[in-house]
Amino acid sequence: MSDVDVRLEDGALWLTLNRPDQFNALTGKMVVEAITQLRKATSRDDVHVVVLTGTGPAFSAGADLGGEDAQERYDAGSVDAANQIIRAILELDKPVVCGLNGAAAGVGMSVALACDLVVATESAALTLAFTKLGLMPDGGATATVAASVGRARAMRLALLSDMISAREAYDAGLVSHVFPDAEYAEGLAKVVRRLRTGAPLAFAATKKAVNGATLGGLEDAFARERAGQSVLLRTADVAEGMRAFVEKRRPEFNGR
Repeated sequence: MSDVDVRLEDGALWLTLNRPDQFNALTGKMVVEAITQLRKATSRDDVHVVVLTGTGPAFSAGADLGGEDAQERYDAGSVDAANQIIRAILELDKPVVCGLNGAAAGVGMSVALACDLVVATESAALTLAFTKLGLMPDGGATATVAASVGRARAMRLALLSDMISAREAYDAGLVSHVFPDAEYAEGLAKVVRRLRTGAPLAFAATKKAVNGATLGGLEDAFARERAGQSVLLRTADVAEGMRAFVEKRRPEFNGR
């Protein structure tokens, strides 16, 4: 089975991240597949709504940093790929729903927040996590988080990498729906059904207008994130942060 399971069900295109043993950490191949499916959905008359979700305990732990020499594998091209999937979500003229089945971290949180609606199970949690590795948020998160929660809370989430619960995220305006775990599947299905049977032209116009009003600075954010991340990726702090992540210990940063 593919690392991204693709299925069409009654007008809903489900893209399910399927590396549960690795908490759906995103590989380059997975990102390319997701982008391809999102872009194809634009011209598919049989697709009315797209659902991004995951299998297992996590939605996505973010970029795949497992194995040796993670710093060498994670580069500006990885930032570009993250930006491309965010663009694909935002530019699709059909609703995109994140089925937040579990934890979302790093670029996994960036992808979740780019979706038009985020339907979360109550046990889910979110963290930007980038600064724990010596990095800065990317995938447009510096824009999408601030647009949702304001500067002060965006700084808290970005600088401290706090883990927040789905309920806290709902109260802060980061997610649109939260359901008790036992009711999550039914709740998500109801939201998807309403979008699947709604007015597609109205949805497209509404999505374009709201994103234009709230995310007008997104391209500038992408550029700032890419520039900042490119510098940080060459630092000793990031090398230490990634080693510490793999070794499951607290990093010791020295500002170099």
